[in-house]
Amino acid sequence: MSTTTSHHKRLAYCTTRPQYRQGRELKAVKVYTVASESRHMLIFGVPKVNLHSEIKNKLQQFGKLRSFTCVSNEMAERIELEAFTDVYAAQFERLEQARHAKRHLDAKQFFGGILHISYAPERENSEELREKLLQRRKEIAQRLQRNQLEQSH
Repeated sequence: MSTTTSHHKRLAYCTTRPQYRQGRELKAVKVYTVASESRHMLIFGVPKVNLHSEIKNKLQQFGKLRSFTCVSNEMAERIELEAFTDVYAAQFERLEQARHAKRHLDAKQFFGGILHISYAPERENSEELREKLLQRRKEIAQRLQRNQLEQSH
């Protein structure tokens, strides 16, 4: 697997956390920076039985999609794919929608397969990256302003 696509590999779940920090569900240890999150996502593990419209409908529950395509052939050239599964690329209108979809669909069962969803920031252009960083600045400014108001009351 090349270094540009190594972040799409599913990580093993962490089993060495103290029980009080473990939570109800096992999670892989993964830290996201602003740059690694994206409106672009890759959906791995979709069973290869013509589920294009079903997975698209599932994603649209979280927000409007700008694009949605099957990229199994493209990804097979880069990484080793699970047998009998397809890979889809989706782009949401807003980053919050992508975050929500990832949080609710990653590692969930879908028509007998287990979905693996990863952000795909390598599919962004420079304008999308600029928008994402500006949006993050606005979010931080709003939080700081809200925190200052709460402290003054």
